[in-house]
Amino acid sequence: MNQQDLESRFQDKIDREVKIEAKDWMPDAYRKTLIRQISQHAHSEVVGMLPEGNWITRAPSLRRKAALLAKVQDEGGHGLYLYAAAETMGVSRDQLLDELHTGKAKYSSIFNYPALSWADMGAIGWLVDGAAIMNQVMLQRTSYGPYSRAMIRICKEESFHQRQGYEILLTLVRGSAEQKAMAQDSLNRWWWPSLMMFGPSDAESTHSAQSMAWKIKRKSNDVLRQAFVDATVPQAQYLGLTIPDPDLKWNEETGHWEFGPIDWDEFWNVVKGNGICNRQRLRDRVNAHEEGAWVRDAALAYAEKKQARKAVVTP
Repeated sequence: MNQQDLESRFQDKIDREVKIEAKDWMPDAYRKTLIRQISQHAHSEVVGMLPEGNWITRAPSLRRKAALLAKVQDEGGHGLYLYAAAETMGVSRDQLLDELHTGKAKYSSIFNYPALSWADMGAIGWLVDGAAIMNQVMLQRTSYGPYSRAMIRICKEESFHQRQGYEILLTLVRGSAEQKAMAQDSLNRWWWPSLMMFGPSDAESTHSAQSMAWKIKRKSNDVLRQAFVDATVPQAQYLGLTIPDPDLKWNEETGHWEFGPIDWDEFWNVVKGNGICNRQRLRDRVNAHEEGAWVRDAALAYAEKKQARKAVVTP
């Protein structure tokens, strides 16, 4: 079968909503796109542990400490699911991590902003995880089977993270004037970076059209961003907080909230490594990997020892 026939059969499977599996034939560009997207997603999960992990010891109560610890643990697990999904495409985990640690691979730019107060744990859960869910719910239906299946559990856990964050802010706004001001300050700082999480506008997105055709993505960046704004503005109103956008207004005709222009210069500056925390995040991630080498070595030695014992017992 020639290349054209293979590509035709491949696209036909996608059009019929048949999942592509690891051993199926796929175009090199499809494989490359998925490795880039899944690995970037995995990197975002493990780097995203850093700003929150820093607040575990400073949580205001044992209940908050336990919940935040569980959330950070979930995110580590999400990274493992996603690295495993990427490995089914024929790339090694060591290669993926090396690309992250050398700065070759990207992760979500939002994790290059600092978490300055306890209220940020609420804003990150409500806004950042909320924005992630908008995109990840669609990924449960992505065309690549291992990625699609990994997203089912991830989305369930991310929903818990979003509710946890919103509840933190709800508690703060019902507290003292200083606590409500803390919540408002956090919203002010995280609102615009959260909108940037969906990526550049559709007109500027270089991968969207092909990813939509392959059904890797189900909805475009701008459509998802609008859905996030429409869902989040009423939640902010319930909290009694003000969205930091003077251009925000309800459009009766379209049934959507209109919002002001996004500072894409800031977005690209952070993506290129010039954000407030880019260097710190990468340094901390590399240090964590190196300091955890003994755990990986011990686990490997145990697995090899267990396998050797099994070989002796098995006739």
